[in-house]
Amino acid sequence: MLNMISKGKAWISLPILLSAFIFISYVSYSPKPTQYPSYTIESPSPTGIKALYTYLGKEKNVKKWSHPPNLLGKTKERELLIMAEPLFMPKSEEMQAYLKFMEAGNVILLLKKNPKDFFSINTIPILANHSPDDAVTITSGDGKSYLAKTSSLFRLKANKEDTVLLSNKEGIIALKRTFGEGQLIVSTAPEWITNENITVYNHTNLLFSLLNEEKPTTILFDVYIHGGENAGKWTDLYPRWFLLLVLQGIIIMILLLWRNGKRFGPIYITREETVRFSDERIRALAFLYIRSRSYQESIKTQSDYVKMLMQEKWGIPFNKGWLDLSDLLLQKWRNNSQKDIQAFLKGLTITLTKDKITKQEYLLWSKKLERLRKEVEKK
Repeated sequence: MLNMISKGKAWISLPILLSAFIFISYVSYSPKPTQYPSYTIESPSPTGIKALYTYLGKEKNVKKWSHPPNLLGKTKERELLIMAEPLFMPKSEEMQAYLKFMEAGNVILLLKKNPKDFFSINTIPILANHSPDDAVTITSGDGKSYLAKTSSLFRLKANKEDTVLLSNKEGIIALKRTFGEGQLIVSTAPEWITNENITVYNHTNLLFSLLNEEKPTTILFDVYIHGGENAGKWTDLYPRWFLLLVLQGIIIMILLLWRNGKRFGPIYITREETVRFSDERIRALAFLYIRSRSYQESIKTQSDYVKMLMQEKWGIPFNKGWLDLSDLLLQKWRNNSQKDIQAFLKGLTITLTKDKITKQEYLLWSKKLERLRKEVEKK
């Protein structure tokens, strides 16, 4: 009795301790600052572009594009798609979708330090003679000069039909190329668009000159090139305190199941029960008959046993021959027709009158008698 009381107290104190542990963990938990990828519209960090996205959202029709490029509009709506420092090179079919988007009359603004192989753009490596944080003079296509930072070590290689938009003494920084009825604008200065640099020097003027080059009606920020809206890991979906509560809840559930006697897996019967109540002697005797090939003696013993069961269960006299049991079996053995019962009784009688039977005959009639035995034991 004392042991039961002590166990009960232990189980009562366990949830209290777990609850205290959960409360202390929740109160003492201090989340780490969220880490944002660079050039993403949700990022308020210095390398994000949330500032520009928020500002344009108040001034113009701005949308977030998180779908594959094959879903982009193929009509001339004069949309501008901003691709800021793509994380990966799109597949060939995706590049074709971007091209069709431009050929329909829309514009893509690609901002990447080395845009080589994007839309057949070629670049030239340079040897910079200034620090990435130093301002350099940049000249626009109409001859105006601006101060800006350029950390890229590549400059654009223009074709004859391209329009040079921005350049400095080291080469072309931005150009425009026509695709069908639309245009591609490429710049090797993606840092102008970031939160920390957009208001530095003349970055705002240079950036808006690129954005307004084709006077778009709608501006789309391509987040698909940064992995879309798919979460990278399940730990990014939920805060750590919530994951901790889930883990502790799983532990409590396991302890409660254990406390209530729930078990998982197969239930093994103790050997004493199987030995005491099994038919091991019958199995051993049957094995002996098979080894000694005493098929005839075994089938007679099996048929007598079935007749004894029919006398106990169905009230059929043991002394009657098998051929005389046709009408009685028809009443009791309802799963078989009269023709099947007569064939069974005739074949069994012939088998029992033989001096010897083969192993195949023995197995056949042993199975038939076994089915009849199971039918008798059901009643």
